Amino acid sequence: MATVVKHSVILKKYSDCIEEFVASAAITPGHLVEIMTTGEIRVHSSASGNVLPMFALENELEGEGIDTAYAHEDPVQVWIPTRGDIVNALLADGQTIVIGDFLESAGNGSLTKYVADSTGIYYHNQIVGQAIEAVDLSGSAGTHPVSGLRIQVRIM
Repeated sequence: MATVVKHSVILKKYSDCIEEFVASAAITPGHLVEIMTTGEIRVHSSASGNVLPMFALENELEGEGIDTAYAHEDPVQVWIPTRGDIVNALLADGQTIVIGDFLESAGNGSLTKYVADSTGIYYHNQIVGQAIEAVDLSGSAGTHPVSGLRIQVRIM
């Protein structure tokens, strides 16, 4: 079954929590982002760490699409989805995801498959969501170094 290309970060929403922040560096719509101590946002930087799901939206006010990145110091529209919402997120390069896999931060704004930590260190808010589509990027290692490709994710 062919994957249908979606042209929006928001695929299904039950709430409308959208905020505006200033970008501390380049951010692509669909990136998982975090607030810094300066009040600016950046791509989520803690691989497998705690996360408040927040995703950069496309700049539709300027007619920009989901592949047009925001530059440093641009105002960025950020969606804070709730449980059950579906986001068109960025998947880390080289991943093979099946429907039902849990996803966590890859530490670069994209998501990666959740794997239980053998050290016994667990974060309460580590899992961002669950894949609702299968995506195979196993042959793409290095092809999409910054953001990978997109995947549809139901927020946990």
